[in-house]
Amino acid sequence: MLLAVTGRNAAGKTTIVEWFVEQGWDGCSCSDSIRHWLRENGKEINRENLTQGGRTLRSKGGPGILAELLLERISAEQPTIIDSIRTPDEVHALRKREGFLLIEVNVPVDLRWERMQKRARGGDPENYQDFLAQEKTEAVAENPSGQALVATAELADILIINDGTREELGKSLKILLSTIESR
Repeated sequence: MLLAVTGRNAAGKTTIVEWFVEQGWDGCSCSDSIRHWLRENGKEINRENLTQGGRTLRSKGGPGILAELLLERISAEQPTIIDSIRTPDEVHALRKREGFLLIEVNVPVDLRWERMQKRARGGDPENYQDFLAQEKTEAVAENPSGQALVATAELADILIINDGTREELGKSLKILLSTIESR
């Protein structure tokens, strides 16, 4: 089985992936392909370089290249969940794998801003205006190599509203896991 997660910044994508990993799944991210490329090119791994590196790889290899690179490395036998799907072409590439499902995690913007401030991750916007500007940039792609979170979310098979506690999210994920395992 192959799952992937899409959603806006600070929606809980990584938290969902971590939960599945705790259940014995393998976890990875499309950003792993970018990190590998950045290391090969001697560049620092930060949010700005990850975003630009993703655009560069997509412009060279096509909009689905990050997912295609992951599919080459992940086992079809081991249940795997992929973090941070950001383009429709990544979804289309992953749909080539039997048993693939895309999860969209959705959280109100103000709650995501609050969570982002608490996590204090390097590269996160420092003020609300920059946060909203970043949201706008990532929502709709200006060209095929850009992020397109709105169009990607429209391809989701499963929607999770993550506006509660981690414990509530865990309960929802437990129900989701039992549902997909019984298919």
